[in-house]
Formats: sequence, C-alpha cells, structure tokens
Amino acid sequence: MKKMINFYLLEYAIGSLVRQKSKNIFITIILSLLTFLLTAVFFITSSIRYELNQTVDALPEIIVAQTKGGKHYDIDVSKADSILSITGINSAIPRVWGYYYFKNAGVNFSLVGVGEFEDDYKEILENGLLIGRGVRDVLKKSYFKEYFNFILSDGSLLKLDIKGEFDADTELESNDMILMSKDNLRKIFDIDETKATDIVVSVANPDEVQTVASKIQLLFPNTRIITKNDLKISYQNIFDYKGGVFLALFIISLFTFFIIIYDKASGLTSEQTREIGILKAVGFTIEDILKEKFYEGIIISLFAYIIGVILAFTFVYIFNAPLLQNIFTGYSELKTSFTLPFILDIQTLVIVFFLSVPIYISATIIPSWRVATMDAEEVMR
Repeated sequence: MKKMINFYLLEYAIGSLVRQKSKNIFITIILSLLTFLLTAVFFITSSIRYELNQTVDALPEIIVAQTKGGKHYDIDVSKADSILSITGINSAIPRVWGYYYFKNAGVNFSLVGVGEFEDDYKEILENGLLIGRGVRDVLKKSYFKEYFNFILSDGSLLKLDIKGEFDADTELESNDMILMSKDNLRKIFDIDETKATDIVVSVANPDEVQTVASKIQLLFPNTRIITKNDLKISYQNIFDYKGGVFLALFIISLFTFFIIIYDKASGLTSEQTREIGILKAVGFTIEDILKEKFYEGIIISLFAYIIGVILAFTFVYIFNAPLLQNIFTGYSELKTSFTLPFILDIQTLVIVFFLSVPIYISATIIPSWRVATMDAEEVMR
C-alpha cells in the first residue's frame, strides 16, 4: 500500500488544491451538479421504466373492441360467448368503463364498472364509489367529500356515496379512477345491458396470444384486437418520446462537462507551469509530478462523483424527483404522484463514473505531462 500511494505526494497534492481553493471549489461544485443531473436522469428513467413494465404485466392479454369505420362503439355482450368457443381461451369478460368529464375542475375521471360476480367489491359499491387519491383531492376542492352527483344523459342526477379510496401503492393506475357497480355505470353512460365497452380475454398459454388474437379477428372482422404486447409497445413509444427531453438534458450536461475538460486539458496556467518547473528543479521526477497531479485529479473528481450520486439518490428516492418527474407524469390536475420505486442501477453508476472520473484525471495529467517533459530552466522562464 505504501508503495502504491506516496503519502508525501498526496499531502503535497492536498496542499496544492488548498492553495487554489477558490478555483478548485468552483470546479468541484460544477462537476458535482453535472454528476447529480446525469445520475438523477438515469435513476428516474430506470424507476419509471420498471413501474411501467409492472403496470403492463397486470394488463389483460387481449382486448376486443367494436369499431365502425375506425371509430370505437359499444360491443355486444353476446360476443363473449362466441369468443369462449375458441380453443385456448380461459375467459372472456365484458367490461363497462369510460371517461366522465367533470366540468367544475376541467378533468376527466376514469369510471370502471364492477360486475355482480366480483364479490370483493359488490357490497361496497352497491350504491357507492371507490375513488383514487387524485379524484378525492379534486372532489374535495368542489366540496364533494361524502358523495358525488353524476349528470345523466337526460339531465337528471345520480347521487352516489363515496365509500373509500384506493391504496397508495396502486396510484399509478388508480389516481384518476372511480370504481362503481356496472348498473350505475350503465346509467351514467346510457349503455344498454346487452352492450359493453370492450371484452377482455385471458389465454391459457401466453405463447399463443397472437394466434388466439388472429382467430378472434377472423371471427369478428369489424373488431379491433389489442394484445398486451401492443400496449407495451405503445407505452414504450410514449416513454421514449418523453425520454427525449431527458436525452436533451443529458447531452447538454455532457457538453458542459467536456467544455470544462477541454479548457483544463488545453493547457496549464502560468502559475501551475512555474510550480512544475520548481518541482523539477528541486529533484522531482516526471513520475513524481504525474503522481501528484493524479492525486489532485482523483481527489476532485471522485469527491464530486460521490457528492453528485448522493444528491441524486436523495433527490430521486427521498424527495421523489420534483419537477423532473413531471416530464413523464405530466402537469395536469390529476397527475400521478406515485413514489418512484428504488432501483439500484449499478450500470448507471458505472457509466457516470467513467464519464467523469477517468476523463477528468486524464485532463489533469496530460497537460502536466507535456510541461514535465520539458527542461526545468525552460519551464521556469
């Protein structure tokens, strides 16, 4: 260890940094902020990608929707029985759901109907609602704390009691959701009992989803078949589009970092050049000078890296990435304010490390090597 680390040179390197503390503190702050921004961006994208994948995994394997001229219409409930006749299908369940516009707040609620066979909710939702936390906050602002009045198609009101709210762990999916009985939902959207919004299909063998989807399409050519994979691709496209904003931040941060590196690597100040000349004159070898500069570089870059990563962890996983998270979740009244799941992304830490520490050390050593190889008398002139 003693041979690997020259503590006398290390002590001199620390003293050299202290002598130019204003400049070095400024560089450390800039490097820390850039490391923080890059790491925070990677942490947020990793967490949201994980959350989206978890959400997609919980979606139905196949959704069958009725279309006419490319426009969505209610589907006949009887088609579920025909779909069940296809080999490999476990279940085909008609769903009743839709978006209800609440004019007072200018937002859309997602209304989902629960059938008579779903025992967990039947008793709760007989004449009531189960709401998401975002819905609760919006309704409270309009003084609907215990009930809500839905306006029906004929202009009359349907009053339903608020029986509870969803758990915070489901907020990514349920933030704007209102759960109620199918009967009440049919009244609100004026949907006949023989109709449904769509039909969700469960397939016994996940490998046969595409085959089953093709069979349903042949059976009902005027329907739109949406598989879980289709939804995953759609979600990924949205994620990639919004991730472009983060990519822009990444490029700007990287560009700023390399401007600092270029400025540092382009040459030393006259004071630093004279210092190297004095060190050569008193007997320091080229190796000693480069080691001392290596210690300077690693102290600043490693300290900035550690501070930046700690700040990124705190910002993303303790304060839940305010402002930056909104790039993905939006700024609407019913935006999802879920907690970002902790994902220890070692790859991110390694990438940011190699984008900062070795590059900064190289930018410190290379100009010093150029000067150190010159004659001491020439350098001190």
